[in-house]
Amino acid sequence: MTPHSLEFYVDVVTSGTVLGARPTDGPDQVSAILGSDFAENSLSDHSMWRDYGLVEFAWVRESPDHPWAGHHFSVQVHRLSYGGGGGRIVNKAIRERYGRFDRHLRSDKLQRLLGNRGVCLEDVPDANGPAFSLHWQPASQVSVMVLRKRERERTRRRGTLLIGDVCRISSSMTAEQVVWNRARYG
Repeated sequence: MTPHSLEFYVDVVTSGTVLGARPTDGPDQVSAILGSDFAENSLSDHSMWRDYGLVEFAWVRESPDHPWAGHHFSVQVHRLSYGGGGGRIVNKAIRERYGRFDRHLRSDKLQRLLGNRGVCLEDVPDANGPAFSLHWQPASQVSVMVLRKRERERTRRRGTLLIGDVCRISSSMTAEQVVWNRARYG
């Protein structure tokens, strides 16, 4: 059995969901799963996202008269580096299922656990390279962004990602987006 938080990340990458909440689910569906403890943000009448701490879900709509359509979710793994164990950062529903979270998620460890289950990540060129690398799981349409290089040297301190740490896990990244990235940044 994979330890607590590592199991969460493996579940997200393999299923393309967070506790079963899909990136296409509406706000009420996501809150039914993750709870009502969130911060709601909007830049216009056409987009909104809810911040559940470690996880954010985003929605779009054509106009205020239309319903919200799920757009994507992001697991903001980098936020864990600011505090030990993720006590205040990890949503209650996630914490109750998976327990304590470490401050860092090592990319090599995640890829090894995925490989043990026959799940592979493909490398995808990205605008954030070479400082970050992007990896994609085609079946779940999940992407994983990893810190590869610092623009400037910093001392290791609280709140800092280490080279090789996962920064973010997101869904959905379609095959068309991967093709576009490869043509643009290839």
